Amino acid sequence: MKVFQIQDDWSMDNLRIAQRPDPKPGPGEVLLRMKAASLNYRDLLVPLRGYGAHTGTLPLIPVSDGVGEVIETGVGVTRVKVGDRVCPCFRQGWIDGPPDPSYRNLGGPIDGTMSELMCLPAEGVVKVPAYLSDEQAATLPCAALTAWSALRMDERLAPGARVLVQGTGGVALFALQFAKLMGAQVTVISSSDEKIERARALGADAAVNYRTTPDWAKATRDITDGQGYDHILELGGEQTLPQSLLCVRTGGAITIIGVLSGAKMSLEVGRVVMKQARMFGIGVGHRNGFDAMMRALDQHRLVPVVDRVFEFDALKDAFAYLKSAAHFGKICIRH
Repeated sequence: MKVFQIQDDWSMDNLRIAQRPDPKPGPGEVLLRMKAASLNYRDLLVPLRGYGAHTGTLPLIPVSDGVGEVIETGVGVTRVKVGDRVCPCFRQGWIDGPPDPSYRNLGGPIDGTMSELMCLPAEGVVKVPAYLSDEQAATLPCAALTAWSALRMDERLAPGARVLVQGTGGVALFALQFAKLMGAQVTVISSSDEKIERARALGADAAVNYRTTPDWAKATRDITDGQGYDHILELGGEQTLPQSLLCVRTGGAITIIGVLSGAKMSLEVGRVVMKQARMFGIGVGHRNGFDAMMRALDQHRLVPVVDRVFEFDALKDAFAYLKSAAHFGKICIRH
């Protein structure tokens, strides 16, 4: 089978097309013919060994998200059947409950979705709603489930709640769409007026351009008449978290998802205490949550936002486009 793999050394230059033997499913496993993949920010870090020893060993097939068709099942498989279209779970082995450090992440440290065939435990895949295209389905394992998990973790989130979403990338747009399904009022911050208008078309109730309004915490508090936000999806990290803490309401929640502006944290601990702010780290989500999210998607016919689709051989071009941050929504790869 044809694969894209990082070989010889950790670098983008060593990301190459190669051939590997076709896998065969053992007991409890399924063999997938991959249909599409989609990119996340983490996929840019893996070829550079950005997760240290947790990145895995070479050669490594990159990219965590994808969708495939079941073409063969091993002995004892009942969860899916031949012909089903499924997404591999990002964290293989996490079925439910609290996370465990032993879970294996696709696309580093274990092989990812940039291969013609993929063999996985049947317990590590989730069926895809029929209405979604292959490319749309491929966007779901990380970005969609992360947004879903972040919003579902806050049990106090109710219709009419005020939610702030940072950016217009994959997780952010899924968060916007899911929050609107839950009846929330959603504010989006972005550096692009064009992307803000597109976010409004998806249902955003308010928006702030943080490039032209650097003090976006004050601007967004004005949107809430000074009350602050019930829930903030924190994707920026180092440079955005202090402002998130300024505009979250007393007793509100901040779910920390990304570190796009830096991984260090510097904030006023006293403000956290005074506001009784609840802060959660989000590590994508478990398989049962993925199943629940798929049922919600099927019921509401929510359509993921796909910005652009590249062919399999153009993976490096897709990475370059992701790095440019010009996209609105998800970047996909057609197998």
